[in-house]
Order: sequence, then C-alpha cells, then structure tokens
Amino acid sequence: MNNESNNIKIICPEDCGNAPKKQFLKEFNIAFAKNDLSFVSDNITDDFRWNKIGKEQIQGKESVIEVLKQLQNSKVTELHINKIITHGYDGSVNGAIQLENKQTYSFCHVFTFASSRNNSKIKECLSYIIELPESN
Repeated sequence: MNNESNNIKIICPEDCGNAPKKQFLKEFNIAFAKNDLSFVSDNITDDFRWNKIGKEQIQGKESVIEVLKQLQNSKVTELHINKIITHGYDGSVNGAIQLENKQTYSFCHVFTFASSRNNSKIKECLSYIIELPESN
C-alpha cells in the first residue's frame, strides 16, 4: 500500500493490516510519524516506558508526550513500514522514516501490550533507531 496521509508518504505491505493488532500497530506508527499526540496518548498506558537503545529511557505517559512535543519540528515526509509482527502480548514494527531535511532513519520498535486482547494499550516500547548516511 502506498498513500499520502497529512503530507506523509506511507509505504506499507498489504498484509500489515490483516489482523487487528497488526492494523493497530500500523495506525500507531503512522500517528507517531505524524506526531499525533492524542492518538499516541490514548493508546499507551500511564506507566508506559520507552527505551531508546543507546539513547535514553523515558518513563510515564506524560514524559513521553513531552518528548514527542519536542520532536514536532522534525517533520516526517515518508514512512516505510517493512514488516509488522504480533503474537500475544508482543508486537514489532520495522522500517524507515525520512525527514523533511532528507535525513533517513531505519528503525525497529518492539512493543509490549498491557494484555493479549486486541484492544489492549501499549505498556512498553523498545526502539532501535539508526541514522542512515545521506544518499546522493
């Protein structure tokens, strides 16, 4: 699937939406790229923990939202989702984002849900984010 959403080009394989949790993680990552603070806030637990490997660990919904507010000037222009995997309490999304300044980051987010139910909030995210060299 390839479409434009709020001036963000989104590229995602069709099978990324063939299960409720896969669809949810796709929507969550799109909201994250668009810096949709209300969607992110509504879908994480109050004690949410975000561990950005090699960078920082952020504890609590309010702290995470504050960090995301600081990222609002870094406009994402493209989101490429390569694969979404879910099973029980766990899920993972990998892909790449490109910013307005043409900088590209490859990522893998490993999520832990509060329960195994399909409508469960996310309680933890472990993120591996790698800045890629600019291509000419």
